Amino acid sequence: MTDIILATRDVVLDYGGSASLFGMSKPPLRAVDGVSIEVERGRTLGIVGESGCGKSTMARMMVGLLPPTSGAVELEGRSVSELAREDRKALYRKVQMVFQDPLGSLNPRKTVRAILEAPLKELHGMNAKARRDRVAELMGLVSLRSEFTERYPHEFSGGQAQRIGIARALAANPELIILDEPVSALDVSVQAQVLSLLADLQARLDLTYVFISHDLAVVESISDEVVVMYLGRVVERGRRDEIFAAPQHEYTRLLLSSVPGAQRG
Repeated sequence: MTDIILATRDVVLDYGGSASLFGMSKPPLRAVDGVSIEVERGRTLGIVGESGCGKSTMARMMVGLLPPTSGAVELEGRSVSELAREDRKALYRKVQMVFQDPLGSLNPRKTVRAILEAPLKELHGMNAKARRDRVAELMGLVSLRSEFTERYPHEFSGGQAQRIGIARALAANPELIILDEPVSALDVSVQAQVLSLLADLQARLDLTYVFISHDLAVVESISDEVVVMYLGRVVERGRRDEIFAAPQHEYTRLLLSSVPGAQRG
């Protein structure tokens, strides 16, 4: 038996749609179309596809930022939408998100210490001393020097800023982290460092990841299972080695053929 921490059940998400005075209507845009996936505890599910395929919309539904139009997103068997309405703090103690733009996702008017202390205070009610100790621990976990806590986000490189974003997610002590294109804004060498950090943190802290990216090489390097999305639907899913060695869907083969050196033969 497997331990499923997160599941989506035939999830649909529509944007917009309107009626006019003359009886005509503008149909809604279907961003996600009947997606059902499961995420096993302690593993990494990679979701890959081109921009506009619905993968980032899925990420926002997984953390309760968007309610599905129909279907359900369940965290440990409970509806994420219901958790978000009833007890958002309890939800955020279980699941956190790391965003694509490391600098844009950090408050430019707050120091790193203030950024990291906010979830410690709001989600866990830690006192000042406990927060100071935990901030020092978090900085060590993401391999940043302790004196960096008094600096502001603009004083950091993109890779350092993303480490702060990861530390902020860890501050909630979550079981599940949704990573939405977390390395796409970084140089290739920095990408490798952040991916290595994520793998180390997963092993040390028993984390579960949903890793979303358009970059197949990145997804292959970190994922246990892979879901391929196209136009809001899942077109292929399977173990990483199966997907990359013998893709079954034409769209997956097309994605692989567009990556230099990715053809598996």
